[in-house]
Amino acid sequence: MLHSAKQFAGVSASALKQSSRLLSAGGAVKPRASEDAPPPLQQLSEQEIALRDTVKRFSHDVVKPLVREMDATSTFDPSIIQGCFDNGFMGVEVPTKYDGAEASFFDVVLIVEELAKIDPSVSVFVDVQNTLVAPLIMQNGTEEQKQKYLTHLVKDWVGGFCLSEASSGSDAFALKTVAKPDGDDYLISGSKLWITNAGHAKFFLVMANVDPSKGYRGITCFLVDTDMPGVSIGKKEDKLGIRASSTCPVHFDNVRVPKSAVLGQVGKGYKMAIECLNAGRIGIGAQMIGLAQGCFDATIPYLQERKQFNSRLIDFQGMQHQIADVACELEAARMLVYNGARMKQAGIPYVKEAAIAKLYASNVATKTTSKCIEWMGGVGFTKELPIEKFYRDCKIGTIYEGTSNVQMNTIAKLIDAEYSN
Repeated sequence: MLHSAKQFAGVSASALKQSSRLLSAGGAVKPRASEDAPPPLQQLSEQEIALRDTVKRFSHDVVKPLVREMDATSTFDPSIIQGCFDNGFMGVEVPTKYDGAEASFFDVVLIVEELAKIDPSVSVFVDVQNTLVAPLIMQNGTEEQKQKYLTHLVKDWVGGFCLSEASSGSDAFALKTVAKPDGDDYLISGSKLWITNAGHAKFFLVMANVDPSKGYRGITCFLVDTDMPGVSIGKKEDKLGIRASSTCPVHFDNVRVPKSAVLGQVGKGYKMAIECLNAGRIGIGAQMIGLAQGCFDATIPYLQERKQFNSRLIDFQGMQHQIADVACELEAARMLVYNGARMKQAGIPYVKEAAIAKLYASNVATKTTSKCIEWMGGVGFTKELPIEKFYRDCKIGTIYEGTSNVQMNTIAKLIDAEYSN
């Protein structure tokens, strides 16, 4: 299990020490907590290094031998699911009171990144549990709900996050699923699409509207167990990438749930969804930098060995320039993701940084995987090596948990607000 782990005024050194820094999200000025220089973003603590090494061993010893078969059959091997629970990857921030590790959000990022270097499907399996499902219950659940769900999230229950629908993708709050009040209960009716981990889920967090006349202000979050009458999981999607990840529609046909199934306050589901998706974008950024690094790591040794015209491929200046360019962008993407994660962990506003991290990391993953296939030549186009799979897997990064266009809208609106203050 895991162990719990700008604006500068003046030019003089004394002025610099006493200056405040302008937080990019919201434009609020907040002094640095300490005059000590902050550590480099990539400088990990002993606990973080130990965690990363644990995930690396699990990825190489347990996941890697199964990647190709899982991708070909669009299935998730049960041993990986059990291994993720056994190693403490599925409830990283859950308090010890509920049998969790009570570790940090940055630990989540390290786990997601490291898993994605081997298989992004396993990475997103862990990511959704830690950035969407568990936090919503930790932040909004009653004590009874926490005791029921959090204690199982860390050891044997997978949760699903049900927001998207046929008519509400980027416009998430145009959802049509309703929860009609019926005495002391609600009757939930509607269908959700593209639900990650649906085939493994023991329960779902379902966004439904209790009063459509109020628009998004009627949206409420419900905890719905998979075995409740009226809940059904549709056919698994036949996807381009992350094929081992279970992605299915989930249908709710007059599912009767008690009022105690409401998570948080009635009518506040939209706010809860927005807040958890902001953090989720950092998780997707971590997945993308892990994916890109894994592809890069699988490519460079081939370029060192493969010879053409009596020279190694990596010795050609044209290749060197391309490799350096990709390496620079990958390093920059990692800094953005780590910075967003550290800001969230420190309680600093991070919405813009999260959007930038996801946008840039997904673009870098797209470029890196494409270049790696080109550098590998014909062999990179085959399934003998993992390069083509990384290429297929990366595309989802520009789509889920907010498309790239949505991220750019968010970034631009926040910049507008900053310069208007």
